[in-house]
Amino acid sequence: MFAEEIDLDVESIAKEGADVLVPALPESGDDTAEEAPVIARDEIEEKEKQAKQLVEEAAPEAQASETQAEETAKKIETEETAKKTETEETAKKTETEETAKKIKTEETAKKIETEETAKKIETEVSEPQDNRAWYVIHCYSGYENKVKHNLEQRIETMQVQDQIFQVVVPTEDEIEIRDGKRRTVERQVFPGYILVQMILTEVSWHTVRNTPGVTGFVGMGNEPTSLRPEEVQAIMKRMEAEAPKIKVTFKQGQKVRIIDGPFNEFIGVVDEIDMERAKVRVMVSFFGRDTPVELDFLQVEKA
Repeated sequence: MFAEEIDLDVESIAKEGADVLVPALPESGDDTAEEAPVIARDEIEEKEKQAKQLVEEAAPEAQASETQAEETAKKIETEETAKKTETEETAKKTETEETAKKIKTEETAKKIETEETAKKIETEVSEPQDNRAWYVIHCYSGYENKVKHNLEQRIETMQVQDQIFQVVVPTEDEIEIRDGKRRTVERQVFPGYILVQMILTEVSWHTVRNTPGVTGFVGMGNEPTSLRPEEVQAIMKRMEAEAPKIKVTFKQGQKVRIIDGPFNEFIGVVDEIDMERAKVRVMVSFFGRDTPVELDFLQVEKA
């Protein structure tokens, strides 16, 4: 734009020179008649030359200004893109942290609830009231929670809360490795069985026995057998254990893949499993010789 303004100035100067500097021709016989047009022409050429020089001097400055403007615009665009990316990453990080906190809160609440239930049961076991006792009922495996819900609804409908007190599905947390990923899952301690604390009467027996999904009591014939207090306490301690157990998906003699540690991606054969220490000894081949390697359960998976 600046260059265009210079061009306009040149044209205006040229016109002005043409209009102003060309003098009227003198009358014939005057000695300056021939010199006047030459002087005017020289002055016009000089002004045009000066104007051209101004244009040439201004052109680099105009180009530099245009280049600087483009660079500034590009820099602003880059900064805005960086800020947008940073904002998106911050939002994503915040969302991930909130999700993790939510999961942790839910797990904590569940753990507290389990501990409170176990403590309550333990107290009642150590200090029995009435003739209440713990009995075991059988149901189809995989339907424990549904049967528990059905029984709790039936207790309320039949109004026998003074005879049937608690219904518990024994569970424990377990760590399993699937597709190379570690996750904690809830596992049934006794699949297909539910614990019921009740005073055994004809009414309570029929209430439990006729609940949809219940296939019977554990005991001799039609006479349910109650659990001993120490048996109930052992089950409750197992439920409230702080450290989750590790699910072992392999057995002795099977091939496993090492997924962690210095022997990552090595294939070996299980030689020994130590459940108490949660360790496994794997025979790995090095240069044609089998070498024993001790690993954690979480460091291997079934090949």
